Amino acid sequence: MSRGGLIRRFPVLAIRDFRLLLADRLIAPASVGFSLVGVSFAVLKATNSPTDLSYVLAAQIAPSLIFALLGGVAADRFPPQRVIIAANLMMALGEGTFGILVLTGRPPLWAMMGLEALTGTGVAIFYPASQALLPRLVPPGMLQEASAISRLAMNTGQMSGAAVAGLLVAATSPGLALVLCGIGMVSTVPLLRSIRAGQEGLRSGAASEAADGASGASGTAPNMLTELREGWSEFRSHTWLWVIVAEFCVVMMAWYGAFSVLGPVVARAHLGGAAAWGAITAADAFGLIAGGLVSLRFTPRRPMLFVVLTGGAVAISPLSLAMILPLAAICAASFGLGVFVEMMMVQWTVTMVRNIPPDKLARVSSYDVLGSVMAMPAGALIAGPLGSAIGTSRAEYAAAAAIILAAALALIPRDIRTIRNDDADRLHGAAAAGTDPGAGPGAGPGAGPGKGPAVFHRTQTLLEYERNVRTDTATHATASTSSPPQRTAIAPQSGAAETAERPI
Repeated sequence: MSRGGLIRRFPVLAIRDFRLLLADRLIAPASVGFSLVGVSFAVLKATNSPTDLSYVLAAQIAPSLIFALLGGVAADRFPPQRVIIAANLMMALGEGTFGILVLTGRPPLWAMMGLEALTGTGVAIFYPASQALLPRLVPPGMLQEASAISRLAMNTGQMSGAAVAGLLVAATSPGLALVLCGIGMVSTVPLLRSIRAGQEGLRSGAASEAADGASGASGTAPNMLTELREGWSEFRSHTWLWVIVAEFCVVMMAWYGAFSVLGPVVARAHLGGAAAWGAITAADAFGLIAGGLVSLRFTPRRPMLFVVLTGGAVAISPLSLAMILPLAAICAASFGLGVFVEMMMVQWTVTMVRNIPPDKLARVSSYDVLGSVMAMPAGALIAGPLGSAIGTSRAEYAAAAAIILAAALALIPRDIRTIRNDDADRLHGAAAAGTDPGAGPGAGPGAGPGKGPAVFHRTQTLLEYERNVRTDTATHATASTSSPPQRTAIAPQSGAAETAERPI
């Protein structure tokens, strides 16, 4: 298909900044694919100990307990692409240095843990900024399409990186895979620096009305604790949000220990080593790609029920490893799970953007990532010793049971089973128009099911969005030459989203 045909088929590709983001989201995940294979086999090569691998992977996740929240505040205060640049450089330094140590000798355990902690810090601050950046680059009516295409690029990159890394590690050294990861991360910096949209943080250019009232007289910005409290209040006000985060706290703890720690052990002992593990991770990433393609057209009627049930389906991963199925069967299970996980992630991303005010989205996303990963270090620390004590297969079965139990408990709240996508469209339309979603069909242009930006023709929406961006850019450039930065055109949208009633 020609470039013009692609743009007619997917109008969001006409947005320059979105194309730059796609390039970044192809290269960076490909680099992460090298890390996924390289780290595990570098540790096993150096120590031959699943317990030591537990320690290293726990060190990688532990920084999320602190830096995810700080990353959320930073992404609301500063342009998200700058936060992502800082995150990518941290990951490049951590993995690149780790790779050099592996290539030049046998790195000590403390060095491996310290470098993976640096990498984990970058990962922790990346996620909230990544969540906040996409909605600033595309119009609301194209958000699901943009999210699906963006994640499609990410998963294509990760699949390619993991597959090549598996062959590379089997043929040479895991250190080379880690060095290539670092080089790939550095190469994304020029792309991110070229993104022009969202150059002002929402907090600096469009702070919330509550913060303005509290600090307007003195002209001082709210401190970090105040901003974290605002994010927490928004997070806990949505039952569906904190219940699902609690579910995935357990799911991710069990999955991380069973898959990331014990999975390479199973692959090394029974499936053929690094090449087999690369095939499994590549199959998972290929499933994510297929799920992204499906997400361009499929929208579940009850998105949060779909998310919860998909969380329970993650038990397939440890079960396939516990039964030591043939490599082809494990790859097929990973592929199928990847399809549903990707569909789930698209729905989760869109639901978050539709129901969380733009100036709080990064902070709420930071609580999302904190809650989801806070128990992962425990899962990593437990998995290695538990596998050694009771056997790898029994530890995998225990992880699967914990995942299924968490999903069953998450089905109890009524919101999980009753939220529908047409409700999300109605709320999003009300937030964008500044109307009360419960005021009835005559309340305004955004009221009532099915109304709002998503119902307009995509090409018309794109043209209107680009015209607004050009107008806002010219206005900001004129204002910047004569006066300090003022509230930009994003402020009315943020205020409307914040003041509109959101019963979910």
